[in-house]
Parts: sequence; structure tokens; C-alpha cells
Amino acid sequence: MSRGLLLFKDIDTPGLTGIETYRKLGGYESLAGTLGHKTPDECIEIVKSSGLRGRGGAGFPTGLKWSFVPKNSPKAKYIVCNADESEPGTFKDRELMVLNPHLLVEGMILAGYAIGANAGYIYFRGEFAYVQAIMDKAIAEARAAGLLGDNVFGSGFQFELYTHLGAGAYICGEETALLSSLEGFRGQPRLKPPFPAVEGLYACPTVVNNVETIMNVPHILKNGGQWYKQWGTEKSCGTKVLSVSGPVKRPGNYEIPLGLPLRTLIESPEYCGGMRDGFKVKGVIPGGSSVPVIPASQLDTGLDYESMNAVGTFLGSGGVIVIDDQTCMVDALWNLIRFYRHESCGKCTPCREGTYWMGEILERLEKGEGREGDVDLLLDVANNIFGKSFCALGDAAAMPVQGMLKHFREEFEYHVKHKRCMVNRRRQAVMEVTA
Repeated sequence: MSRGLLLFKDIDTPGLTGIETYRKLGGYESLAGTLGHKTPDECIEIVKSSGLRGRGGAGFPTGLKWSFVPKNSPKAKYIVCNADESEPGTFKDRELMVLNPHLLVEGMILAGYAIGANAGYIYFRGEFAYVQAIMDKAIAEARAAGLLGDNVFGSGFQFELYTHLGAGAYICGEETALLSSLEGFRGQPRLKPPFPAVEGLYACPTVVNNVETIMNVPHILKNGGQWYKQWGTEKSCGTKVLSVSGPVKRPGNYEIPLGLPLRTLIESPEYCGGMRDGFKVKGVIPGGSSVPVIPASQLDTGLDYESMNAVGTFLGSGGVIVIDDQTCMVDALWNLIRFYRHESCGKCTPCREGTYWMGEILERLEKGEGREGDVDLLLDVANNIFGKSFCALGDAAAMPVQGMLKHFREEFEYHVKHKRCMVNRRRQAVMEVTA
């Protein structure tokens, strides 16, 4: 049985990491059908017409992003793949690269051709050395087959592809910090404008796209924009790979048509198969740890950009974290905020100081030392970070706090009043009834 609709359709095929098997399944046909047959502008228009949006979290229209690259710039142009994938709860890109590396290679060549780039870089997080080795092998195979180098497929198009391993910093998932790291500098975000499309890598026009985004490109250029729209909704087109974690029966990566109800993903036998025995859904973080949680009452919300926004959260990177009814939300949030406090680059005051103080307040609450007014203070700190930081990491730290206090404030107040978890009280009550 196929694990997905498009990117995961053939992913379990034995030998898919090798170029021979990949080509037997139609690999590099899109490249052959594009070079010499479609102009770069035509490629951009096809991607625009598909409605493909960035799959790394922001959801920005991919074709539109490509069109921002100045065509007459005398500088070199670059295509960069963001394979950092440091968002807690997200683990889709690494599986895509490990099992189907040539699809990313083909996508990078096509994206480079579309924007006029002759070089591309794949930037991995520091822990992905094993993934880099797999991609390096695929790149070497493609080069040996004449698919990279001075004369790609005999078309006259020149393109070279490189990989780069970072040092394991969450901030390098932000595209300008990634570019600084790729240049050999400390991974810190840059002031925008200028945007990378105008001044990116080495101050040259650059497009940065996520792994999943790039992997959609060969399929779209081969089959057309309207073909891609057979999946998804009017404004959220295509498929999306979601990484599901938590006490569900079958956690893992699932490729769904955008718009599928969250409840279907969790409960359907086709996907996660429901919660493990003894657990009920309490809340779900639908797009990686940096987006607001939604309560179980909103499980019928569609997994697409617009529907998620309508209930006050985001589809984000697609890291679906299922939280059960035996989890203390104060403890869960403290765990998240410790991560953001550790990963703050320290460049701006709201994020550097705000994540520290949110961690301090949550530690007090969790240890039974909460003070009157701590819950309001926690929200006030989050509100003073949100929208006021140099980059989106500040928002990423503030939104989980805002979401938790919006839907589960009573648990935080219970910690202040009773100096312990509400969940422990409920669990004890159940044990007394069943004893």
C-alpha cells in the first residue's frame, strides 16, 4: 500500500536511493522535458499556477518568491535548500532525503534553471551528517550521469550542487541566519530589506526553499500546475507531509491532501489509527512547536493554511504534536520555552531576555512556587516579545505561551493556587474511583 499521494508514493521502493531505480520510476524525466523545452520564465509561471507554497513553515507562494530574483542582475545567482529542520515535532525532510535523495537533486537543478542560478547549496543541521552522506552520494551519481556540471543533459545549462553541514543551531532555520552560517559567519539573522532575492548568499540574488518545497518542483514541471491542484483546497493546493508525534497508535510521517480534517489524520485507520489505549486528545500543536496549540474541541479543523489561521494557529512546518489528557500543560510549555531560551541567538533584547523570564516564571509554577499574578506576567512577557523581535524566533517562543493561556489558562492558575498539577488531581480522582 502506498504511503502517500506524491512525494511518498514510491518512497519505500527498494534501491530508490540509487540513480538507476530512481530513473526507472520516471526520475529525471522532468529535467529532460524542461531543459531546452521550457524557458526559465515559463517554469516560474507553471510553479505559480500550481499554487505551491513554502512547506517549511511560512507558506509563502513559491513561484512568486522565484519571480522576485532580478533577471538582469550582473551578479551570480544561487538556489539554497533549507534542510536544517530543527523545529521540534518535525521530522519529514530527513526521511524524504534519506529515502529519495535524487528527487531533491532533480528539484534543485530545476529550481536553479528557473531562477538563472548556476550553483546550489543544501544546508543541513549539524546532526544530519548521515543525511549529508546520502545526499553527497546521490549528487556524485548525478554528476557521473551528466546531470550536473558544465553541460546538464547536453542542454548547455551549467549547474553545480554542493552540501554544507551547520553546527546544530535552531536559529539557522531562519533563512538569513542560514545564509550567514553558509558563508562561514555566526548564524544570526540579518536585517531585511534587502531580502535574499536581491542580496542573499555572498550579497548575490538568492532563493531559499525548504526540502519538501523543492521536491514538489519536478512533479509540477512535468505534469503542470493544474494537475497539482487536484489535491488540496482552492488556496492551499497540493499535498503536505505531516510529522505526527504523541500517544497515537501509529506516529510517523503522512502525506495528505491539504484540507484533510485534523480529526481524520489522528483517528482514521488510514493514518494514525486513533489514540493509544487509555489516552484521550487534550490538545494538538499542528505546525511544529512554534505555533499555538488548539484544544480537542477544534479537531474538525482542516489541515490547510486558511483553516488553521481561522482558529488562531498555523499549519507551519507540519509537525503535528498530539497532547494527551494525562499531560500537564504547564510542564509541556516549560519544556518548549526551555528550548527557545537555549536556542535564542541573543541578538535582540525581547527574545534574549523574554525567553529567559518566561522560563523562570514557568519553572516557578511547575515547582509549586508560583506567585499571585504570575500567569498575567507570563502573558505580558510573551506579548512584549511577539512582533517586537529582530526575527521570527521571538514570535516562535511567544505564540506557544499565548495559545496555552488562551485555551488552558485554568491549569496555570491551578498551579498558582494549589502549588501542584491539575492533571495529577484528575489522575488521583480516577484512581480512587477505580480502586
